[in-house]
Amino acid sequence: MLIVRNSRFALSTIFAVNGALFGTWASRIPAISNIHDLSPATLGFLIFLAGSSAVVAFSIFGRAADRYGAAYVTKRATCLLIPLTLIFIAYANSIWMLAAAMIFFGGIHGGVDVSMNAWAAEIERKNDRPIMSSFHAMWSLGAGIGAGIGAILASYNIGIQMHFTIISIVIFLVILSILSIPFQSEKKERENNAPFISIPKGPLLSVAFITFFASLGEGAVADWSAIFLISVASINDGSAALGFTVFSICMFAMRLMGDKIAFKFGPSKTARYSGLVALTGSIILLLFESLTPLLIGFSLIGLGIAVIIPLAFSRAGNDKNVSQGKAIASIATLGYGGMLLGPLFVGFIAEATSIKTSFFILPLLTLLIFLLSKHLSIKSQ
Repeated sequence: MLIVRNSRFALSTIFAVNGALFGTWASRIPAISNIHDLSPATLGFLIFLAGSSAVVAFSIFGRAADRYGAAYVTKRATCLLIPLTLIFIAYANSIWMLAAAMIFFGGIHGGVDVSMNAWAAEIERKNDRPIMSSFHAMWSLGAGIGAGIGAILASYNIGIQMHFTIISIVIFLVILSILSIPFQSEKKERENNAPFISIPKGPLLSVAFITFFASLGEGAVADWSAIFLISVASINDGSAALGFTVFSICMFAMRLMGDKIAFKFGPSKTARYSGLVALTGSIILLLFESLTPLLIGFSLIGLGIAVIIPLAFSRAGNDKNVSQGKAIASIATLGYGGMLLGPLFVGFIAEATSIKTSFFILPLLTLLIFLLSKHLSIKSQ
């Protein structure tokens, strides 16, 4: 059990680091957009490139996790590659270099997401009770801290290059300190005739759609909440980061309780009522234009979406018919890619209409989560 506890600490740290990476990026989107003079459609297309790269990386990292062990792949990729994603974005001096940086960002961030969730599924099985939500709570904590630091530095006009360089160095040193923590991951040889891209089939298809709807909503808030608040509430860049900050804090708080709630009520019922909470928050965003109710709306969306993705990954990682790396990669291909692919839709809708109109997508997504929630139970297999 000591190995499980140590591995849980190491993986919790990795989840927090990956959350901080995303929160750091999300907090400076307005500044990056201003530096490169990006329109909403162009910004959406750049995020689409990142999403496309992530879809390819899901299967690559899923296969690597099965073959070499999820712990091995996760620790080394996070230490060596994750810090470089911020460096490349910060020092991109043209739209083409920024596009290349976004492709690298999407591929590495998406790939590590698959391998660390595969590792989390292993630790959860050894622990004999739900703990997936607690790992994702650390992701949300990291995202909130990353976004909060970004908001503070933006308010003091600290440049993106200095900001991202410091965060990259911190990430590298933190992960370096936990590389030696041991964990023997499960390994499985590659299937000879397996397709390159893992596509969910059977019961996992519904799980993938639920993950897609949840992650698309999370991606819309992460990538567009700051611009949404600037447009709707007429606030400055520093205050605009508060939307994603409160969203992440509420996700963190809910995910801390998520394992106990899911254990008591079951994954389907937990997801059903979570969808209703997120739906309420989405409607608030569309009805009000002042900062306080808008922050309440983002908070409710965070509370509602919080446990959906952990429940989906737990369901996939414990599938009886598919290896954990392949199963998680398959739902990530259709599902979790929504965090990176979804903002493309928001960008084009905002370009054609307005940023507020584009957020009408959120009530639809949360309603679909509510309707499909029954498929998150392993009994639905």
